Amino acid sequence: MDVVFPHCAGLDVHKKRITACRVSPDPTGQDADGVLEVQDFGTLTIELLALSDWLSQVGVTHVAIESTGEYWKPVYNLLEGTFTVFVVNAAHVKNVPGRKTDKADARWLAKLMRYGLLQASFIPPQGQRDLRDLTRYRTKLVQERSREVNRVQGVLERANIKLASVATDIMGVSGRAMLEALIAGRADAATMAELARGRMRTKIPVLAQALTGVVRAHHRRLLAIQLAHIDFLDEHIATLSEEIQHVLSTLCPSAPPGSTTDDAGAPPTVPEASPSAPPMTFLRAITLLDSIPGVNQQGAELLVAEWGIDMERFGTAPRLAAWSGIAPGNNESAGIQRSGKTRKGNRALRTGLVQMAHAAAHTKDTYLSALYHRLAARRGKKRAIVAVAHSIVRSAFHMLSRHEPYHELGGNYFDAHRREHLVDRLTRRIERLGYRVALEPAVTP
Repeated sequence: MDVVFPHCAGLDVHKKRITACRVSPDPTGQDADGVLEVQDFGTLTIELLALSDWLSQVGVTHVAIESTGEYWKPVYNLLEGTFTVFVVNAAHVKNVPGRKTDKADARWLAKLMRYGLLQASFIPPQGQRDLRDLTRYRTKLVQERSREVNRVQGVLERANIKLASVATDIMGVSGRAMLEALIAGRADAATMAELARGRMRTKIPVLAQALTGVVRAHHRRLLAIQLAHIDFLDEHIATLSEEIQHVLSTLCPSAPPGSTTDDAGAPPTVPEASPSAPPMTFLRAITLLDSIPGVNQQGAELLVAEWGIDMERFGTAPRLAAWSGIAPGNNESAGIQRSGKTRKGNRALRTGLVQMAHAAAHTKDTYLSALYHRLAARRGKKRAIVAVAHSIVRSAFHMLSRHEPYHELGGNYFDAHRREHLVDRLTRRIERLGYRVALEPAVTP
């Protein structure tokens, strides 16, 4: 086997310790694996700089890092400008069972790196990583806001207030006004019901009954604290959204080297964009993705923060779906196909895609909604949601590759696609009920 990287290193990274193995060619030429040197380092910045100097002493050019969680990130930040760093999936480079130690793992990584047998994970450039931090943090704040609203609902239930049974959103304009009046304690149920706005005014009699409860000072104090926390979260979510827009407007498209796929071989050719299409930017990508049913502004920002806008690094739409964690897995042995559950993939992205799929499934007269209802009846709701998320990813891949907006196929796509089969099946069902069906072609006006 040809030597790919004669000067390389493998790092086994943990919270407080890094086990490093550097490889340099054997001057005698007797050892094909080269000279392997192993040394432990700490994870403080000064110790990471010492690690960088130790690797540079023998002319290391490529470094492989095996790590989980967040521990690889400070190491990557200090080494990426000096070396070509591969962050590899620990599941892909497992050592022989029963021989696993930190030093053995570092040596194994160095050997695999030396012969070019490692597949680098997709690490976006620094600007996109910063954008990821913002979108993921905003997602956490939105989730925390939802939990706080649920806590408000819990306090109302304990106070015998059934506002959620009448109002769809207790934090809407009408619901918020009623909660403020409830906290003030100066209004009875009928007066609070009169605070309803818009279509809620048609429910005033029911609201008066729902707002009748046993509200004590303890409940009012809790509600006041919780509403203040919700206002605090709303303010910070809005601030994050503004910062995300600013970063998107200043972020320049760039394609880091390497591929994110786990398959060997050259990646397939990505569909070419139309010559007349404007250049792809992050803001334009968000505009295109926002046209997909179920994907809103925040969802589109999440997608471009996780993927970027250069689809060449993924090669094909199925590879992008597999990396995102919403593609069926393969588990076959001795000709027997076992569980095809999806991989973990990118958890933040996977969670967002599932939420978008739920939103798309509730749209009217769309292909994604028809796909969900078609599969949910046969395969179950959970599998149908994953299939809708998979379809969103495939559509987004081709939209960003071709610089084209979303093309809606319509809610009757599956019926029109197999019209004859549908007519035959429905005809047989009607005839089994004792009727005779005479089919005539539709008259086109």
